[in-house]
Parts: sequence; C-alpha cells; structure tokens
Amino acid sequence: MFYLDFKKADCRNCYKCLRSCPVKAIDARDGQAKIIENRCILCGHCTKVCPQNAKSVHSDASAILALLAKGKPVIASVAPAFVSSFDIGSFELFRDALKKLGFSDAFETSEGAAAVTLEYKKLLQSGKYDNFITSACPSVNRAIALYHKDVLKYLAPVDSPMVAHAKILKARYPEAEIVFVGPCIAKKREAKESGVIAGALTFEELAELFAQRDISVKPQNAKPEKSKSTKVASVSASEKATKTTTADGKIRSKFYPISRGIIKSFDYLPAGYEYIAVDGVSRLDEALEDLAAVKGVFLEINACEGACVNGPCAIKRAGGSVEANVAVRTYTNSTPVDVMENYPDISKKHKPLDAGDANPTDSDIAAVLAKTGKFKPSDELNCGACGYSTCREKAWAVLNGYAEVEMCVPYMREKAESLGNVIIENSPNGIIVCNGELKISEINRRAKSLIGVTSPEYIFDCFDPSAVFIAADSGKPASVSKMRLDKTNKYADINIVPLEKEKSLLVVLTDVTDKVNYDEELDKVKRDTLAVTGTVIEKQMRVAQEIASLLGETTAETKVALLKLKDAMLKEDDKN
Repeated sequence: MFYLDFKKADCRNCYKCLRSCPVKAIDARDGQAKIIENRCILCGHCTKVCPQNAKSVHSDASAILALLAKGKPVIASVAPAFVSSFDIGSFELFRDALKKLGFSDAFETSEGAAAVTLEYKKLLQSGKYDNFITSACPSVNRAIALYHKDVLKYLAPVDSPMVAHAKILKARYPEAEIVFVGPCIAKKREAKESGVIAGALTFEELAELFAQRDISVKPQNAKPEKSKSTKVASVSASEKATKTTTADGKIRSKFYPISRGIIKSFDYLPAGYEYIAVDGVSRLDEALEDLAAVKGVFLEINACEGACVNGPCAIKRAGGSVEANVAVRTYTNSTPVDVMENYPDISKKHKPLDAGDANPTDSDIAAVLAKTGKFKPSDELNCGACGYSTCREKAWAVLNGYAEVEMCVPYMREKAESLGNVIIENSPNGIIVCNGELKISEINRRAKSLIGVTSPEYIFDCFDPSAVFIAADSGKPASVSKMRLDKTNKYADINIVPLEKEKSLLVVLTDVTDKVNYDEELDKVKRDTLAVTGTVIEKQMRVAQEIASLLGETTAETKVALLKLKDAMLKEDDKN
C-alpha cells in the first residue's frame, strides 16, 4: 500500500482534491480519486480539502509497536511541533510518555535542525549560490526534483532536519533504531529512503497509541523523569566533542515548524540575499517560476500553509495555526538548542526524478480537445471545473490515462442540455414547467398543440389548475384523468410532479382524445346493441307464446283421437 490513498466508497466525482493538488497526482477516472504514486509529493493537502473525509493515510503504528517489542533500543526523534499538537510545553513529559510506550529514549529533532542551519550558513557565506532554496520539507524537495528541475541547482545540498538528526543519533548510539515522530505524511517516504530511519509515526498515530495504552502527557497525570542514561550502546566519541553555539549563544532551530522558522533560526542572516518565506502548495509554482531569471533570493518553502504546525497529521487544537505559532515561539525562546561541533556528514545530493509521464504532441492534444467541442483557442474556457487549470492540461491528463474526456463539465452540461431539449421537444407528451405561483417557465410544442394556446403565461391559461394547486400545496404528486381542453376539444390525462429542489412543478399532458372518442363510440354501440337485443327478445317471446298456444290445441286433439283409438281396440278384443 502507498502512504496515502482514498477510500473508494466515499469519493464521488467532486474533483476538489484534484483542483487542490499542486502537481495533479490524482487519477480521477471512473468516478473515483486515486493517488498516482510516482507523481505524488505527499503534501497531504488533498486530505484536508476532501469534503467526504475520504483520506486514508497508511499507518506505521503496528510496525513500530512490533519494532519496540523486539527488545532492541529504539530512539524517537520528535519534531518541535509536538508542543502545539499535544498542548504541552515540556519535552521531559513527552519523553516520559514515549518511554512508557516502549521507546528507549527520545530527543528533539531540533538538534538536527540546528546542524542544518549551520550548514545553510556555510553555504550562503561561500557565495556559490545565486539563489538558495531550503531543503527541510520533503514534499517541496520532491516537487522540485520532479517538476522544477531547472531550479534543482538552488536546492540546498543538505539533509532535512529529520535525516540529519537520525545521523547524529546513529553516531551516538550505533545499535539503536531511530523512529521519527511528527505531523507530516511525506516524512514516511523520506524515512524509508533515508537508510538510517526505521519508520515514521505521525502525531495522529502516536495519539492513538497513547490512548490505547492509557498514557497521558499532561503534568497532572505524569511525573516527568529527569534525564537518565538510556539503555543503549555506550556514547561515541562524537558525543564527547565540545559543543558550540551561534554568535549570541543560542540556536533557535525549534522555530523550524512555523512560518519563517528557518530564517528565524539564524543568529544573523548572511548578506547578499533577500530572505523570503513561502507557505502552501498553491504558491509553490509561483515561487519557483522563473527563479533562474533573478539572483540573490533565499526561499524558505513549506508545502503546508502555516508550515509544519499545520501539517496534514498535526492534531488540531483550539486557536488553530495562530495558537500553534504562539506555543512554538514560547517554547523555542525558553529552550535554546546547543549543537555539537563534530556532527556527521549531513550533505545530500538532490537528483532529478522522472514521473514517467508521456509527452503528447500538439496534434494529440488537439484531437482530445476536439472531442469536447474545442476546435480553436476561444473554445477553451479553462474554467478549472474538471480539476485541471486549463483545457490543454486536462487533455494531457486524458492522454496519460489520468482523466476522462467526460470530466469536462461545460461540455457535458451542454451535451446534456442539448439532448434534453431534443427529447423534450420531440416528446409525444405535452410538458410544462411552472413555479409555485403557476407561472410557466418551460413549455414544449406538443403542450401548446394540445391546449391550443401559443404563448400561455400561467397554467390556468391552459386548463383548470385545481390539481396543480393541490400538488403545489401538498408537495405530493397529483393527477387528473380525461380532462377536456376547451380550446381544442381534446382530452388529456394530466400528471403533476413537484420538483422540490427546483421549487417548480412538472406537468405532463398525455393525449387521450382517441381513447376517449373510442370509449364514447363503444358506449354508443353498446347502447344500440342493447336496444336491438331488447326488441329481438320481445319478438321471440311473442313467437314462443304463439307457438305454445298452437302446440297446446294440437296436443289436446291428438289426445282425444288416441283415446278413441284405444277404446275401439279394447272393444274389438272383448268380442274375440
């Protein structure tokens, strides 16, 4: 699993994450957002803007717990932003909580940041850099290596504070494993690629572990331990080295997690540069665009607005980033950092990266644009509704398999409206749309033909509106069967459907004139048939009565004749 992904069930065609992604590292096909791993800089901005809270950050918590359970010494390197996320001003309390969780010891990453600041100062004083970009934020570093290779030469060839601190700790405690703790998702990938860090826990993950183990960092529930020797390997020679500080005796590297924190960490700013802090991924391209055309610019760039205290996995507190800034400033001013004179080599060579994207030709782009009705530059609205800044950018994404042609909202709307109009205008039914006051907003040709009015303004210009009033008042569908339309002598079944969202009423008229006429004709035939049938029955009854009368007389005569014949025959027998 990648470090960041989206829950499939929650993501539904909004493209908000895509609009907010500075490097368009989101595949938005099939109605679902997915991270494009080789393009992602893990700034985590998409997790903040997602309205469905569909973010899913890969957790290393179980892996870290397994590491702690092995019995090997594990040391935590803790980002200074802990003071704002956990609302605590004492590292000793925090250190004690980490030990209860199973860590051998814990130290502040600001020690590594102090070494980084000293390296920055040396490089600035060398005069070799026309412009200078800080290297503390792994998201920014990756963005430059992938998408701004022309300014890669200005990126400080120095490890981030996290990696620098891990190297310092490994020099002291060669047998220990190092785990970083901070508010950043990008640190997970950087930790894995560093070769010196076993894993990274976000503040959110750590808070869950504390809750599971019922560990509190609050003073009333925790008794802070004073610094004790940790159960790790013996101290190396580098730890015994003489410590040094900057000119005024203070290293302010705990300022790193706030905006302008790196700049504020210097005891003085080397001359020859304009020192500028840029926060937020939305300003990343703007800050780096045409940087090669100027000289003497020092850029402190953070992917997160408000810097690390406002990281994607920081624990949000009342007061937001403003209160977080105050907490870090107060903590930094009260706890300066000393740095060792002989820290390990923390230099880093930044290499360009390739996202593996295809580079389509202009004709390829034009072919995709044509599919959405864009044949000339004026057709390209560049509205950004699809998530991409321009139509050509979106066409590029389609050709790379990251987007679909149908993501063009204006095109799909125009297509839907066009199709809808064709269907409505050619419907065999009359269709009328009116508002709550029964004023007509839409009416098709079939409806006009049925009611015999060319331009009706209100529904009562068409027919008796009683059923429409009922539907409007109740908010429920209503219907009328076989309503006679006076102007045309036609009949229609009328169905009224309230459209709640549109605050309108849909009226559908179905022509039933032929059916009504047929029914009337059928009724006439039935009535005529019944009349004829009655006459026939009456005649048949008279005939039957006459036949019966005749049959009665004939039967009597026959009876008399037969009796006479019988008597005659009996008399004849008696004689014999």
